[in-house]
Amino acid sequence: MGKVITIANQKGGVGKTTTAINLGAGFAILEYKTLLIDADPQANSTSGVGFDPKNIKTSIYECIIDEVDPKNIILNTKTPNLDLLPAHIDLVGAEIEMINLTNREKMMKKLTANLREDYDFIIIDCGPSLGLITVNALAAADSVIIPVQCEYFALEGLGKLLNTIKIVQSRLNPSLDIEGILLTMYDSRLRLSNQVVEEVKAHFQQMVFNTIINRNVRLSEAPSFGESIMMHDVNSTGAINYLNLAREILQKNDLTMIKNADKKIHIEDEF
Repeated sequence: MGKVITIANQKGGVGKTTTAINLGAGFAILEYKTLLIDADPQANSTSGVGFDPKNIKTSIYECIIDEVDPKNIILNTKTPNLDLLPAHIDLVGAEIEMINLTNREKMMKKLTANLREDYDFIIIDCGPSLGLITVNALAAADSVIIPVQCEYFALEGLGKLLNTIKIVQSRLNPSLDIEGILLTMYDSRLRLSNQVVEEVKAHFQQMVFNTIINRNVRLSEAPSFGESIMMHDVNSTGAINYLNLAREILQKNDLTMIKNADKKIHIEDEF
């Protein structure tokens, strides 16, 4: 059974889509079969892995509203082991159409239920809102990653998101965990970036990932080529950061392919 991880923050420009694409690619490079679900009407994850949303005829919108089988529309990306359930601008109207549906908050959970057996990880990229689609993504997830940019107003709105997560935990998904808070767009040359890191770690302590995503030109330009950073430049700082994040999550969940017995250093092996 695959693990479902939602990437959420109602603030725009914090690195949600970049994280969704490249964390998914990181898992894929480490040989974990991964599905990226684009749950953002802007469809940036769809274009970011090489597909023109204008050419997408059937998307997650039809899966939610018309109950189309998602397995029939999943696309293979350029990154081996990474698949995509695409989005389209039509998704913007889904929230209105979902209002009258029974169990409208659990449509995404129903959608992902039959996909878990086919993937090790399912990553859901949310739009910059706390609307019904994001609530659906949280209700479907095992855990949530919250990207926070290392800039002024970094913590703005974070309390509202955490409150939404608590509501989802109490009413819709008691097993939802916070996988971690991910610091993004870090620039070690800037005093402000370092202050934000200190402030976020002071507030949230163990909830903050050890891995920090640095500002990186190659990471920023990869979507314009329709590629994950792993395919665009695997030796770049951005690729190394997201591979480290993938490894950290694997270790946190005890999902590394290295057996615990093999991690131990035996005395007789020492020189």
